[in-house]
Amino acid sequence: MIRFSKPKHQKAGFSLALVATVVAALVLLLGVLTRLSDAGLGCEGWPSCYGSSLQAGSMDTAPESVLTSTAEIEIFHRYLAAVLGLMVIMLAIISWRRREMEEYPFRLPTLILFLVAWQAVFGMWSVTLKLLPQVVTFHLIAGMVTFSLIWLLTLRLGSRPWELNEKTDLQLQRLKPWLLVLMAALLLQIGLGGWTSANYAAFACSDFPTCQGEWWPDMDFRQGFDFTQPVGPSYLGGKLETEARVAIHVTHRIAGLVLAVLTVIIATPLLRIKNSQVRVLTATFVMLMLTELLLGVANNLLMAPMLTALLHHLISALLLLVLVALMTGIWLAKPRYQRQES
Repeated sequence: MIRFSKPKHQKAGFSLALVATVVAALVLLLGVLTRLSDAGLGCEGWPSCYGSSLQAGSMDTAPESVLTSTAEIEIFHRYLAAVLGLMVIMLAIISWRRREMEEYPFRLPTLILFLVAWQAVFGMWSVTLKLLPQVVTFHLIAGMVTFSLIWLLTLRLGSRPWELNEKTDLQLQRLKPWLLVLMAALLLQIGLGGWTSANYAAFACSDFPTCQGEWWPDMDFRQGFDFTQPVGPSYLGGKLETEARVAIHVTHRIAGLVLAVLTVIIATPLLRIKNSQVRVLTATFVMLMLTELLLGVANNLLMAPMLTALLHHLISALLLLVLVALMTGIWLAKPRYQRQES
């Protein structure tokens, strides 16, 4: 359960950070739509689109093979990302002006601004390097991390620290390392999902739980996870052999299973803790994880239709949102027994 403070207790920049979180989520989803609709090279230039930075309809120099609709998706994605960049700059300015204020998160907005600047660079490289898988995957991971940090900033600006009794505090202290492991596993799985998408390996297995009718089909892990792939003419449609794509797909499945097991292991003691905020956030995370697994299977069996694929990415973003909220509440909590002693 996420409880924001009353407006008079909220720190400067909270409303802007909250809107920026929503915009960041939309940028992520639009980036996924760009990928799924093969609009990543809808504009082969950057920042202009075939000589026009205003509208896709005036792209007189675009080749006939480029659809106006894909170009418009790419242009809108760039514009929305630019809006997010302006919001992050404003948040950084607000934090710099309040850098002397106690408990105001000064460094976090600066880190977010740094990441957003690099996101712009990787967005450019995604186009100029013709969807090079390494760049596309890192662009996705960095986007998810940026989204998470903006949400963390929103929580820092708009919510009060949890107040925990001594027993609950000690229980949660023991679970902190496990939550870090869970966050690392979630980010790794998101990265594997990006690598799967960037190499067009989602369709490498059309059946479930087997792959191509076998429990352990022929796979080429060396080629599938060769992160030194050279820059080619274009990676649209993927360049890897079938065995390499199968290796990527199966690894993504196995990592998903490991993440699900970790979720059960960590959620079990969390749900036993007598604190409504911890229980609600943990239960929400478990339900989202179950939904994510079901959507993953549906993507596989239905050959990744647009709707289920978008929902699959949306749920992964929501998993990050809930886990960040849970970890923020635990890490910034103020035990009542310490507060009373002081």
